[in-house]
Amino acid sequence: MILSNRYNFLYVHIAKTGGTSVRAALKSLQWKDPYYIAQFICSRLSHLTGHRIAAKLPRHAKIIAAQEMLPHEFFDGLFKFAFVRNPWDLQVSSYHHLKRERPHLLEGHESFEDFTRWKLDPQRPYQYHLDTAITVQTDYLIDLHGKVLTDYLGRYERLQDDFDVICKRIGVPTPQLPHKRQATDRSKDYRRYYSDDLAALVGRYFARDIDVLGYRFDPES
Repeated sequence: MILSNRYNFLYVHIAKTGGTSVRAALKSLQWKDPYYIAQFICSRLSHLTGHRIAAKLPRHAKIIAAQEMLPHEFFDGLFKFAFVRNPWDLQVSSYHHLKRERPHLLEGHESFEDFTRWKLDPQRPYQYHLDTAITVQTDYLIDLHGKVLTDYLGRYERLQDDFDVICKRIGVPTPQLPHKRQATDRSKDYRRYYSDDLAALVGRYFARDIDVLGYRFDPES
């Protein structure tokens, strides 16, 4: 999550939606923020204390955390945005990320289908750090009553175009997004990873994302 006082925005970073590129592009704005030094000091203090002082908004914090921590008028006046992604594509991306960087978390479930069924199994003991992609994306965007709090939702599928819209809205130049963490070990077509049954399982699990965000398994059909 990135909060800018100077440019009056709040960026909600949902994992595996192009956020690393967005954060890199917005990083230069942080140096111009009048509260940057205070934010940096609080961030370092939070890290040094094992995050026991609740002095920062975590990288992948949900928007409700900012709503609760910030003054209401200030929060309401922020331009709040996030990027979202097709849930079926997101699962493929997250699987390859884990396979590449934390393969021990697969725990014998090496294939995409086996791992996805295992991680979404309601009988499996809960492990948040197993995979951030098990969290419904809309959970990051809503308040306690289910109302979406963001003012703009960009799409991973049109990342640069929507980022340009955001930059114009907050009044900054529109840089070309850097290419961060692009996987080279996966097929570009996420649909190749799914059997009919697995596609249906993911559809049920992420039903609210599919309904609220308007995604489908086969957008070309």
